[in-house]
Amino acid sequence: MKHLLVLVYLLLTIYASAAAAEVTQRVVDIPTRPGVTQRIVLLSPDNPKSAVILFAGGHGGLQITSNGSFKWGEGNFLVRTRDRFAAQELLVAIVDAPSDRQRPPYLSGFRQTPEHVADIKAVIAWLKQQAKVPVWLVGTSRGTQSAAFVATQLPVADGGPNGLVLTATMLSDNKGRPVPDMDLNKIAIPVLVAHHRQDGCKHCAYIKLPRLMDKLSASPRKELLTMDGGQNRGDPCEAFAYHGFNGIERDVVAKVAEWIVVK
Repeated sequence: MKHLLVLVYLLLTIYASAAAAEVTQRVVDIPTRPGVTQRIVLLSPDNPKSAVILFAGGHGGLQITSNGSFKWGEGNFLVRTRDRFAAQELLVAIVDAPSDRQRPPYLSGFRQTPEHVADIKAVIAWLKQQAKVPVWLVGTSRGTQSAAFVATQLPVADGGPNGLVLTATMLSDNKGRPVPDMDLNKIAIPVLVAHHRQDGCKHCAYIKLPRLMDKLSASPRKELLTMDGGQNRGDPCEAFAYHGFNGIERDVVAKVAEWIVVK
């Protein structure tokens, strides 16, 4: 009888864990500016602890279809790890270019504009209505230029995010303003910066991070998370080089999620 009770307990525990880990996915078009919608892929775990808005790098035009597939960017670090974020009990929204930017150059030249801020403000508001949880912006590579800029423009009291995560941050740029050149002293929310020590992208040299960290002077809680290891394949600025945390995705996502939900 004792062994039977133990077996029943184990089965119930496994069932409860599986139920807790269940995640649903759907595509949502959120109205933002007049005549414009912002499409997201939404991954919803049961009882999320926080929400994250994920910004892919590159031109950012994921071209999300109505069934939730991506015509571009599936390999991007944040796109390919979206299920891992959801498994950490985070409500996940992957943002595409808005409906009026569904052709080249997509988000290129648009990431630091009032229109982009308005679109993301609408997504933040929608997520907070859905789950009543804090909302964090998480960007990678050129996606950090979106996430950081929105955070400089929108304080929490004006519908802004509750926290910011920058991964493989754009520290220099020959096409636009890099993150350290923004008004980072306006950011008064927690900020986590995750970077691979051996990031070989010329715009993301690890040695340039001190300037970024120093400018986050108003953040009540900030940290540099330095990652090592993994695999380095292809273009050093692409998703399967150290720049995209290739081979260490599980560890990076777990540490980011832990930092987000800490009280």
